[in-house]
Amino acid sequence: MTDVLTAKQQAVADAFLAERERDRRHLVMYLSGAHAYGFPSPDSDLDLKCVHVAPTRRLVGLSPPSDPPDRIVVIDGVELDYGSNELGPVLDGCLKGNGNYLERIFGALVLGGDRALLAEAREVVRPTFSRRCARHYRGFATSQLKSFEEKPTAKRALYVLRTAASGRHLLMRGEVETDVANMRDFVPPEIDELLEIKRRGEQSQLSSERAELWRDRLRAAVAAVDSDGSPLPVEPPEAAIAAVDAWLVDVRQRCW
Repeated sequence: MTDVLTAKQQAVADAFLAERERDRRHLVMYLSGAHAYGFPSPDSDLDLKCVHVAPTRRLVGLSPPSDPPDRIVVIDGVELDYGSNELGPVLDGCLKGNGNYLERIFGALVLGGDRALLAEAREVVRPTFSRRCARHYRGFATSQLKSFEEKPTAKRALYVLRTAASGRHLLMRGEVETDVANMRDFVPPEIDELLEIKRRGEQSQLSSERAELWRDRLRAAVAAVDSDGSPLPVEPPEAAIAAVDAWLVDVRQRCW
């Protein structure tokens, strides 16, 4: 992570996540947000999106555990935004094409967790990739576009482009990718203008002229998130779904 986080950010994140690991067993502790998307600014927080495995004995009891509440804390000047979801609902979301969960499983910026178990998860979930993800990414990009129209900042424009590009990349290449630097085929070449502005600060707002120009580009990016021509199956194969189910049962037995 030395090329993404400063030494101070890394130390703060490691200590914070070590405390969370004492509370629950994590499959993965993933650094999401601007760092994963390729355009962090000096004031970007650490967006920690995790997947944990609840003890099976608790899941089958009278009061099954709920996901821990999200936590936003500032430690030594570093802001951390932590959230975690239990493995079962995460896998169900992956089957439905939920990009948020797919990115946690397959994202590159892994800060912690059970790496052996994560490798198993990736192996079993990858065959379930389907065109269902188009709905998630198109819907997410549309909501980001509405946010941009309310306040046209470089950050909000980049979130539209990143989300749309991730959806198109998954649909056409069958791979989960979040960094805009690795998705140049799916973003406008003028994105470098936004990247330069964003890296100077989180809330850099565009002029009315630039905002209008980018509005058209963003709308085109959202419209391009379409499953037509995708080599992915329309639905996850039944055999792949059965494999995910069998793997989850096996994990539950191991985590009794």
